[in-house]
Amino acid sequence: MPGVLQALISRGTMSKILFRVGLAAVVAAGLSGCGTDILTPAMRPLPKETMMLLGKKGMKAEAPIFVRIFKEESELELWKQRDDGRFYHFKTYPICNWSGDLGPKERQGDKQAPEGFYTISNQQMNPNSGFHLAFNLGYPNAYDKSHRRTGEFLMVHGKCKSAGCYAMTDALIEEIYALAREQFIGGHESFQVHAYPFRMTEAKMAQYRKHRWYPFWVTMKEGYDYFEATRQPPQVAVCERKYLVNVNFTSGARVDAESQCPRYERLKYEPFKPSGREQIAEVRTMAAGPKMRSIASVDVPAQSSPERASPAFTSSTPGLFGKSHAPVGLGFSGQTD
Repeated sequence: MPGVLQALISRGTMSKILFRVGLAAVVAAGLSGCGTDILTPAMRPLPKETMMLLGKKGMKAEAPIFVRIFKEESELELWKQRDDGRFYHFKTYPICNWSGDLGPKERQGDKQAPEGFYTISNQQMNPNSGFHLAFNLGYPNAYDKSHRRTGEFLMVHGKCKSAGCYAMTDALIEEIYALAREQFIGGHESFQVHAYPFRMTEAKMAQYRKHRWYPFWVTMKEGYDYFEATRQPPQVAVCERKYLVNVNFTSGARVDAESQCPRYERLKYEPFKPSGREQIAEVRTMAAGPKMRSIASVDVPAQSSPERASPAFTSSTPGLFGKSHAPVGLGFSGQTD
Protein backbone atom coordinates (compact mmCIF):
# COMPACT_ATOMS: atom_id res chain seq x y z
CA MET A 1 0.00 0.00 0.00
CA PRO A 2 2.76 2.56 0.64
CA GLY A 3 3.81 1.92 -2.96
CA VAL A 4 0.39 3.05 -4.15
CA LEU A 5 0.72 6.30 -2.23
CA GLN A 6 4.23 6.85 -3.53
CA ALA A 7 2.90 6.58 -7.06
CA LEU A 8 0.14 9.05 -6.32
CA ILE A 9 2.04 11.69 -4.40
CA SER A 10 5.02 13.51 -5.88
CA ARG A 11 8.05 13.89 -3.64
CA GLY A 12 8.40 17.33 -2.03
CA THR A 13 5.03 18.84 -3.10
CA MET A 14 1.63 17.81 -1.78
CA SER A 15 -1.19 17.44 -4.27
CA LYS A 16 -4.51 17.54 -2.51
CA ILE A 17 -6.39 15.76 -5.29
CA LEU A 18 -3.90 12.95 -5.61
CA PHE A 19 -3.64 12.61 -1.86
CA ARG A 20 -7.40 12.10 -1.59
CA VAL A 21 -7.27 9.42 -4.28
CA GLY A 22 -4.39 7.68 -2.50
CA LEU A 23 -6.13 7.88 0.85
CA ALA A 24 -9.31 6.48 -0.65
CA ALA A 25 -7.31 3.56 -2.03
CA VAL A 26 -5.86 2.83 1.41
CA VAL A 27 -9.31 2.95 3.02
CA ALA A 28 -10.82 0.74 0.32
CA ALA A 29 -8.10 -1.87 0.75
CA GLY A 30 -8.64 -1.92 4.49
CA LEU A 31 -12.40 -2.27 4.16
CA SER A 32 -12.20 -4.98 1.53
CA GLY A 33 -10.21 -7.26 3.82
CA CYS A 34 -7.52 -7.69 1.17
CA GLY A 35 -4.71 -6.98 3.59
CA THR A 36 -3.81 -6.27 7.18
CA ASP A 37 -3.91 -2.49 6.81
CA ILE A 38 -6.34 -0.73 9.14
CA LEU A 39 -7.52 2.84 9.36
CA THR A 40 -5.30 4.26 12.10
CA PRO A 41 -6.49 7.10 14.36
CA ALA A 42 -4.25 9.55 12.49
CA MET A 43 -5.96 8.68 9.18
CA ARG A 44 -9.60 8.64 10.24
CA PRO A 45 -11.64 11.13 8.23
CA LEU A 46 -13.41 13.99 9.91
CA PRO A 47 -16.77 12.80 11.30
CA LYS A 48 -19.94 13.65 9.41
CA GLU A 49 -21.04 15.96 12.23
CA THR A 50 -17.74 17.87 12.03
CA MET A 51 -18.05 18.27 8.26
CA MET A 52 -21.62 19.50 8.66
CA LEU A 53 -20.53 22.09 11.23
CA LEU A 54 -17.76 23.28 8.91
CA GLY A 55 -20.30 23.68 6.13
CA LYS A 56 -22.77 25.50 8.38
CA LYS A 57 -20.08 27.98 9.38
CA GLY A 58 -18.83 28.47 5.82
CA MET A 59 -15.45 26.88 6.54
CA LYS A 60 -13.27 24.60 4.43
CA ALA A 61 -11.63 21.56 6.00
CA GLU A 62 -8.26 22.47 4.44
CA ALA A 63 -8.34 26.12 5.56
CA PRO A 64 -5.79 27.32 8.17
CA ILE A 65 -6.48 26.79 11.86
CA PHE A 66 -5.53 28.77 14.97
CA VAL A 67 -5.54 27.36 18.51
CA ARG A 68 -5.88 29.10 21.87
CA ILE A 69 -5.42 27.31 25.20
CA PHE A 70 -6.73 28.61 28.52
CA LYS A 71 -5.38 26.83 31.60
CA GLU A 72 -7.69 28.06 34.33
CA GLU A 73 -10.79 27.39 32.25
CA SER A 74 -9.36 24.05 31.00
CA GLU A 75 -10.39 24.88 27.43
CA LEU A 76 -8.81 24.64 23.99
CA GLU A 77 -10.35 26.77 21.25
CA LEU A 78 -9.96 25.92 17.57
CA TRP A 79 -10.55 28.67 15.00
CA LYS A 80 -10.77 28.33 11.22
CA GLN A 81 -9.96 30.90 8.58
CA ARG A 82 -12.70 31.75 6.10
CA ASP A 83 -12.41 33.22 2.63
CA ASP A 84 -12.30 36.80 3.99
CA GLY A 85 -8.98 36.03 5.73
CA ARG A 86 -10.46 36.28 9.22
CA PHE A 87 -10.64 33.45 11.72
CA TYR A 88 -13.96 32.29 13.12
CA HIS A 89 -14.66 30.12 16.12
CA PHE A 90 -15.13 26.50 15.13
CA LYS A 91 -15.29 24.68 18.47
CA THR A 92 -14.14 24.84 22.08
CA TYR A 93 -12.81 21.58 23.51
CA PRO A 94 -12.56 20.80 27.24
CA ILE A 95 -8.99 20.02 28.32
CA CYS A 96 -9.27 16.81 30.29
CA ASN A 97 -6.08 17.41 32.27
CA TRP A 98 -3.07 19.69 32.59
CA SER A 99 -0.35 19.81 35.19
CA GLY A 100 1.43 22.45 37.23
CA ASP A 101 0.03 25.85 38.11
CA LEU A 102 -0.68 29.15 36.42
CA GLY A 103 2.51 30.54 34.91
CA PRO A 104 5.00 29.44 32.22
CA LYS A 105 7.22 26.38 32.29
CA GLU A 106 10.75 27.14 33.54
CA ARG A 107 12.76 23.94 33.83
CA GLN A 108 12.92 20.26 32.99
CA GLY A 109 10.97 18.17 35.47
CA ASP A 110 8.80 20.93 36.98
CA LYS A 111 5.73 19.30 35.34
CA GLN A 112 4.53 22.75 34.36
CA ALA A 113 2.48 23.17 31.18
CA PRO A 114 3.92 25.94 28.95
CA GLU A 115 2.46 29.39 28.36
CA GLY A 116 3.44 31.51 25.39
CA PHE A 117 3.19 31.90 21.63
CA TYR A 118 4.09 28.71 19.75
CA THR A 119 4.20 27.63 16.10
CA ILE A 120 3.36 24.08 15.03
CA SER A 121 4.79 22.69 11.79
CA ASN A 122 3.90 19.39 10.17
CA GLN A 123 7.13 17.97 11.61
CA GLN A 124 5.63 18.27 15.10
CA MET A 125 2.61 16.05 14.45
CA ASN A 126 2.92 12.61 16.06
CA PRO A 127 0.57 9.87 14.80
CA ASN A 128 2.31 7.16 16.84
CA SER A 129 2.16 8.77 20.26
CA GLY A 130 1.94 6.61 23.35
CA PHE A 131 -0.82 9.07 24.29
CA HIS A 132 -3.03 8.15 21.31
CA LEU A 133 -2.24 11.16 19.07
CA ALA A 134 -0.16 14.26 19.80
CA PHE A 135 1.46 17.37 18.48
CA ASN A 136 4.55 19.00 19.97
CA LEU A 137 4.10 22.60 21.10
CA GLY A 138 7.68 23.48 20.20
CA TYR A 139 8.77 24.37 23.72
CA PRO A 140 11.26 25.86 24.31
CA ASN A 141 10.74 28.53 21.66
CA ALA A 142 13.10 31.47 21.09
CA TYR A 143 11.63 33.39 24.04
CA ASP A 144 11.92 30.40 26.39
CA LYS A 145 15.50 29.75 25.32
CA SER A 146 16.47 33.37 25.91
CA HIS A 147 15.32 32.92 29.53
CA ARG A 148 17.34 29.67 29.84
CA ARG A 149 14.23 27.58 30.25
CA THR A 150 14.68 23.84 29.89
CA GLY A 151 12.48 20.89 29.04
CA GLU A 152 11.28 19.32 25.83
CA PHE A 153 8.51 17.29 24.21
CA LEU A 154 5.65 19.28 25.69
CA MET A 155 2.51 18.14 23.90
CA VAL A 156 -1.16 18.42 23.30
CA HIS A 157 -2.18 14.74 23.36
CA GLY A 158 -4.80 12.20 24.38
CA LYS A 159 -5.21 9.75 27.30
CA CYS A 160 -6.39 12.44 29.75
CA LYS A 161 -3.20 12.40 31.88
CA SER A 162 -0.49 15.01 32.04
CA ALA A 163 2.96 15.74 33.39
CA GLY A 164 3.69 19.05 31.73
CA CYS A 165 1.33 18.67 28.78
CA TYR A 166 -2.25 19.49 27.82
CA ALA A 167 -4.18 16.21 27.76
CA MET A 168 -7.46 15.68 25.93
CA THR A 169 -9.70 12.65 25.70
CA ASP A 170 -8.80 10.36 22.82
CA ALA A 171 -11.97 11.24 20.91
CA LEU A 172 -11.30 14.98 21.10
CA ILE A 173 -7.62 14.79 20.17
CA GLU A 174 -8.64 12.75 17.12
CA GLU A 175 -10.83 15.59 15.86
CA ILE A 176 -8.25 18.28 16.66
CA TYR A 177 -5.49 16.23 15.02
CA ALA A 178 -7.63 15.65 11.93
CA LEU A 179 -8.39 19.36 11.54
CA ALA A 180 -4.67 20.13 11.79
CA ARG A 181 -3.91 17.33 9.31
CA GLU A 182 -6.38 18.74 6.80
CA GLN A 183 -4.81 22.20 6.90
CA PHE A 184 -1.39 20.69 6.22
CA ILE A 185 -2.87 18.72 3.32
CA GLY A 186 -4.22 22.06 2.10
CA GLY A 187 -0.63 23.25 1.71
CA HIS A 188 -0.31 25.40 4.84
CA GLU A 189 3.08 25.06 6.53
CA SER A 190 2.19 25.73 10.16
CA PHE A 191 -0.38 26.98 12.65
CA GLN A 192 -0.10 29.01 15.83
CA VAL A 193 -0.96 27.91 19.36
CA HIS A 194 -1.30 30.63 21.99
CA ALA A 195 -1.25 29.13 25.50
CA TYR A 196 -2.67 31.49 28.13
CA PRO A 197 -3.09 31.18 31.90
CA PHE A 198 -6.74 32.30 31.64
CA ARG A 199 -9.02 34.38 29.44
CA MET A 200 -7.21 37.68 29.62
CA THR A 201 -10.08 40.04 30.36
CA GLU A 202 -9.51 43.24 32.30
CA ALA A 203 -11.27 41.71 35.30
CA LYS A 204 -9.00 38.65 35.29
CA MET A 205 -5.88 40.77 34.92
CA ALA A 206 -6.97 42.86 37.89
CA GLN A 207 -7.54 39.69 39.91
CA TYR A 208 -3.96 38.57 39.29
CA ARG A 209 -2.21 41.96 39.36
CA LYS A 210 -0.03 40.90 42.33
CA HIS A 211 0.90 37.54 40.85
CA ARG A 212 4.57 36.78 40.19
CA TRP A 213 3.90 36.38 36.47
CA TYR A 214 1.75 39.46 36.02
CA PRO A 215 4.38 41.40 33.96
CA PHE A 216 4.72 38.43 31.59
CA TRP A 217 0.97 38.17 31.27
CA VAL A 218 0.69 41.87 30.38
CA THR A 219 2.68 41.11 27.23
CA MET A 220 0.69 37.95 26.57
CA LYS A 221 -2.47 40.02 26.79
CA GLU A 222 -1.30 42.06 23.78
CA GLY A 223 -1.60 38.95 21.65
CA TYR A 224 -4.96 38.07 23.20
CA ASP A 225 -6.35 41.56 22.62
CA TYR A 226 -5.10 41.75 19.03
CA PHE A 227 -6.88 38.53 18.07
CA GLU A 228 -10.04 39.52 19.92
CA ALA A 229 -10.12 42.79 17.97
CA THR A 230 -9.12 41.58 14.51
CA ARG A 231 -9.84 37.82 14.34
CA GLN A 232 -6.34 37.37 12.94
CA PRO A 233 -3.35 35.88 14.79
CA PRO A 234 -0.78 38.61 15.47
CA GLN A 235 2.78 38.71 14.23
CA VAL A 236 5.04 37.81 17.16
CA ALA A 237 8.79 38.42 17.38
CA VAL A 238 11.35 37.98 20.16
CA CYS A 239 14.19 40.38 20.94
CA GLU A 240 15.76 41.73 24.15
CA ARG A 241 14.39 38.53 25.73
CA LYS A 242 10.80 39.73 25.35
CA TYR A 243 7.85 39.17 23.04
CA LEU A 244 6.95 41.93 20.60
CA VAL A 245 3.38 41.67 19.34
CA ASN A 246 2.07 43.24 16.14
CA VAL A 247 5.14 45.24 15.12
CA ASN A 248 6.93 45.96 11.86
CA PHE A 249 10.71 46.24 11.92
CA THR A 250 11.71 49.24 9.83
CA SER A 251 15.50 48.86 9.66
CA GLY A 252 15.75 45.48 7.96
CA ALA A 253 18.21 44.31 10.64
CA ARG A 254 18.21 40.71 11.84
CA VAL A 255 16.01 40.08 14.86
CA ASP A 256 17.69 38.08 17.62
CA ALA A 257 15.98 36.89 20.80
CA GLU A 258 18.78 38.11 23.09
CA SER A 259 19.96 41.19 21.19
CA GLN A 260 18.68 44.73 21.14
CA CYS A 261 15.45 45.13 19.19
CA PRO A 262 15.88 46.77 15.77
CA ARG A 263 13.85 49.88 15.09
CA TYR A 264 10.15 49.04 14.78
CA GLU A 265 6.69 50.53 14.58
CA ARG A 266 3.35 49.33 15.89
CA LEU A 267 1.03 48.16 13.15
CA LYS A 268 -2.38 49.78 12.92
CA TYR A 269 -5.45 47.63 12.50
CA GLU A 270 -9.17 47.90 11.92
CA PRO A 271 -11.40 46.22 14.53
CA PHE A 272 -13.49 43.43 13.03
CA LYS A 273 -17.28 43.50 13.34
CA PRO A 274 -19.05 40.44 11.93
CA SER A 275 -22.39 40.83 10.19
CA GLY A 276 -24.83 38.66 8.24
CA ARG A 277 -23.36 35.26 7.33
CA GLU A 278 -20.33 36.06 9.48
CA GLN A 279 -22.53 36.09 12.57
CA ILE A 280 -23.50 32.46 11.93
CA ALA A 281 -19.82 31.54 11.89
CA GLU A 282 -19.35 33.38 15.18
CA VAL A 283 -21.81 31.14 17.05
CA ARG A 284 -19.80 29.29 19.72
CA THR A 285 -19.87 25.48 19.82
CA MET A 286 -18.66 23.55 22.87
CA ALA A 287 -17.57 19.93 22.60
CA ALA A 288 -18.66 17.53 25.33
CA GLY A 289 -15.98 16.07 27.58
CA PRO A 290 -14.53 15.99 31.10
CA LYS A 291 -12.41 18.61 32.85
CA MET A 292 -10.43 16.83 35.54
CA ARG A 293 -8.24 19.76 36.59
CA SER A 294 -8.43 22.39 39.22
CA ILE A 295 -5.45 24.61 40.03
CA ALA A 296 -4.14 21.80 42.27
CA SER A 297 -1.17 19.72 41.13
CA VAL A 298 -1.65 16.40 39.37
CA ASP A 299 0.17 13.31 40.56
CA VAL A 300 1.36 11.41 37.47
CA PRO A 301 4.03 8.67 37.61
CA ALA A 302 7.35 9.76 36.10
CA GLN A 303 7.29 7.01 33.49
CA SER A 304 4.00 8.38 32.14
CA SER A 305 5.51 11.77 31.33
CA PRO A 306 5.99 12.49 27.61
CA GLU A 307 8.53 15.13 28.64
CA ARG A 308 10.82 12.54 30.23
CA ALA A 309 10.21 9.60 27.95
CA SER A 310 10.30 11.11 24.46
CA PRO A 311 13.19 10.49 22.09
CA ALA A 312 14.15 13.13 19.56
CA PHE A 313 12.52 13.33 16.16
CA THR A 314 14.29 11.21 13.57
CA SER A 315 13.91 11.12 9.83
CA SER A 316 13.42 7.36 9.93
CA THR A 317 10.33 7.41 12.14
CA PRO A 318 6.80 7.30 10.70
CA GLY A 319 4.93 10.36 9.49
CA LEU A 320 1.66 12.17 10.06
CA PHE A 321 -0.44 9.16 9.10
CA GLY A 322 1.34 6.43 11.05
CA LYS A 323 3.66 3.54 10.41
CA SER A 324 1.74 1.71 7.70
CA HIS A 325 0.57 4.66 5.63
CA ALA A 326 3.21 7.40 5.73
CA PRO A 327 3.20 9.06 2.29
CA VAL A 328 6.56 10.05 0.87
CA GLY A 329 7.43 13.71 0.43
CA LEU A 330 5.14 15.23 3.07
CA GLY A 331 7.94 16.25 5.39
CA PHE A 332 6.20 14.73 8.42
CA SER A 333 8.28 12.85 10.95
CA GLY A 334 6.93 11.04 13.96
CA GLN A 335 8.12 10.62 17.49
CA THR A 336 7.12 8.46 20.42
CA ASP A 337 6.05 10.20 23.59
